[in-house]
Amino acid sequence: MKNVVLLFPGQGSQYVGMGSNIDQSLLDKANEVLGYDLKKMMTDGPEEDLTLTQNTQPAILTHSVGLFKKVEEVLKEHNIQISAVMGHSVGEYAALVAAGAISFEDALKAVNNRGKFMQEAVPAGMGKMYAILKVPGEIVEKACLESSTEDNKVMPANFNDPDQIVISGHAEACDRAVKWLSENHTDPHRAVELKVSAPFHSSLMKPARENMTTFFGGINFTETKVPYIANIDAKKYEAGTSGDVVKENLIQQIDGAVLWTQSFSSLPDNTLCIEVGPGRVLMGLARKINRTNKVISLDKEGAFDELVEALK
Repeated sequence: MKNVVLLFPGQGSQYVGMGSNIDQSLLDKANEVLGYDLKKMMTDGPEEDLTLTQNTQPAILTHSVGLFKKVEEVLKEHNIQISAVMGHSVGEYAALVAAGAISFEDALKAVNNRGKFMQEAVPAGMGKMYAILKVPGEIVEKACLESSTEDNKVMPANFNDPDQIVISGHAEACDRAVKWLSENHTDPHRAVELKVSAPFHSSLMKPARENMTTFFGGINFTETKVPYIANIDAKKYEAGTSGDVVKENLIQQIDGAVLWTQSFSSLPDNTLCIEVGPGRVLMGLARKINRTNKVISLDKEGAFDELVEALK
């Protein structure tokens, strides 16, 4: 029996024109739940509206869940059970819809609010994020510790692949960490400032975490029907995990790091991974973590034919 894992991408994978390859009634449902025209934003733009965090997150969720409904049918036809699901940052919400822990409608409201809360958590210009390329994790962590003070902090936010760790926090602390690396890490490396509207997955997101905790009080989380691997600890939670555990993991994820490298590394060799969402970002990361795992990205022409072939 093939080991099949579904991967759900996060922010940064959105694009104008997305959503054309899924059931359009799902886009209509999203409009109805949100009370504005997300469908038009996804298909026609403008890009500056789609890239607002509170719109980006529902757009990625809707596109991902639409593709999941299609891939679920294909897997059922081939009597293939899903071994696990995992999502990158906001992608974890689509993964949990797939795992049966939260409804699409509730997940949509959740990510729309998550986007707003994250945006409002920090005044513009107070935070920064940098992608640190080709620096070992322990050195990135040391740079962050050396560059942080009691009230001005930087920390690892995303472990994307062995050569790419994103740091996040107060702008000055982030700049200090980059300077510390340039002075203390002699091997060739780069620091690339990310064009983001807030310092995601850092302690500056604490207000967003508190707001999401309150919001989740009105959301119904249920037991998972499929195993999922959580961002916050890279641990596999078996089917039957309680909704309360799922909720707590999502709350911690807002101001905690995304352990994607560690999560993907935990998969057995030769796992068939299916990227369920816009773009092919996760395929690129997967190749740098474990090349024995084949990744099929569904957001391209001929992807489902390729999948059927791989399932034989």
